[in-house]
Amino acid sequence: MKYIIAIDQSTSATKAVLFDEQCQLISRKNVAHKQYYPKPGWVEHDPEEIYANTIEAIRLLMAENKKQDASYSLAITNQRETVVVWNKITGKPVYNAVVWQCQRGTDICNDLKQRGYTELIQEKSGLLIDPYFAASGAKWILDNVGGARESANKNELLMGTIDSWLIWKLTGGKVHATDYTNASRTLLFNIHTLDWDDDLLNLFTIPRSMMAKPQPCDSIFGETTVEGLFDTPITIAGVLGDSHGALVGQMCFEAGMGKATYGTGSSVMVNIGEKAVKAPQGLVTSVGFATQDKVFYAFEGNIHCTGATIKWMTEKLQLISNPSVIEEYALSVPDNGGVYLVPAFAGLGAPWWNSQAKAMICGMTLGTERGHICRAALEAIAYQIKDLIDLMTNHAGIALKELRVDGGPTKNNLLMHFQADMLNACINRSDIEEASAMGAVIMNGLAREVWKDMNEVAALRTTDNRILPDMTEEKRNKLYRGWTEAVQTVNKTN
Repeated sequence: MKYIIAIDQSTSATKAVLFDEQCQLISRKNVAHKQYYPKPGWVEHDPEEIYANTIEAIRLLMAENKKQDASYSLAITNQRETVVVWNKITGKPVYNAVVWQCQRGTDICNDLKQRGYTELIQEKSGLLIDPYFAASGAKWILDNVGGARESANKNELLMGTIDSWLIWKLTGGKVHATDYTNASRTLLFNIHTLDWDDDLLNLFTIPRSMMAKPQPCDSIFGETTVEGLFDTPITIAGVLGDSHGALVGQMCFEAGMGKATYGTGSSVMVNIGEKAVKAPQGLVTSVGFATQDKVFYAFEGNIHCTGATIKWMTEKLQLISNPSVIEEYALSVPDNGGVYLVPAFAGLGAPWWNSQAKAMICGMTLGTERGHICRAALEAIAYQIKDLIDLMTNHAGIALKELRVDGGPTKNNLLMHFQADMLNACINRSDIEEASAMGAVIMNGLAREVWKDMNEVAALRTTDNRILPDMTEEKRNKLYRGWTEAVQTVNKTN
């Protein structure tokens, strides 16, 4: 038997997931790592702890599942914008990893904006100038860690996203590589030429000698014994960032197919095809995935508060005892009763862009019940997803073929049916577990020619739970008009 170990290195933990070559999940192990907050707004991880946890997660997995007559390979998916700078001679990081949530690069980014580089950077990288992306964290390390700039100029330092760090460590320092998706989240990668861009490197004062070799997702990246866990080296193949992994894991291989991961917030990504179209205001264009000599691009946007709204209602308002009962209350009323909840707890994102906005419940009367507010909270999730999807598809000039969804809130039938109605499109709620890891496994199999093409991979998708819209256009337009009026009220108030 042949098996694929997928490393899913996320913001809070490192997971090792075992799949067979039919993409069936067999087992998984999870090892959490510590979060460091040295100053307000700063977030760090210990790269050596992450590497040690990667080895430990694989060790735990193999302790229960290793078979003498089996062969194994390794795939990687990871938190994307978190950046590590390390000394290639000593093998040691010069500083902790600067995490994607960290805001220490704000002044660096603001300086570039004030100097008028916004359009140039977006044109080349597809991204907005923001400390969320890796470049400002790397520049901060070079500028602020003693001796780092001098070492970089002497060609002693390397930098990379977490995938690069893991590949370098797993191969004993033999391979410094990344894939196009992770590279496209750094602010240093030209998504048109598919290489590091000298203008962008110069703007962030990062020497090209530090950079990993960018490769398609379905590449063979090297070999590893996983610190001696395997007697003979196993292949490292299939690497991509976690959101891109979910896009592939959900098998969104065609333009017009999108995925939404519903969690605390929501990540929405739509495959826009093989042309890198400039994203609408506030959204970004990234490499969606690259395989079999083709590069598919994607628009991506994030919503701050989806599941977080339900958590707020549970823990702060104590309106419901736990998130699982919200559907029951929402179904206790025939409709929202004119109530809209605009969950601008962290401002309003796309397409409204008001960071100062505050959350609001509007449209209440003396007849408003708990069920109306619960329903309004669920509907707000669907409205926000519609806001993003409409913006993406209209801008790219494509129709949404299908939205494939994952995450805890997708178990809510009312939410999923309302989402289909609002988008007037099919929602496909699959039972794929570990969608990001599955994407890495698919790229691993394509790299090793387990499958000849994406059509063969798509045939492995065994279950679909399609939810079709059945709301009239008149009712949809009326409800959505109510939402946009509620958002406009929030915008005027703040």
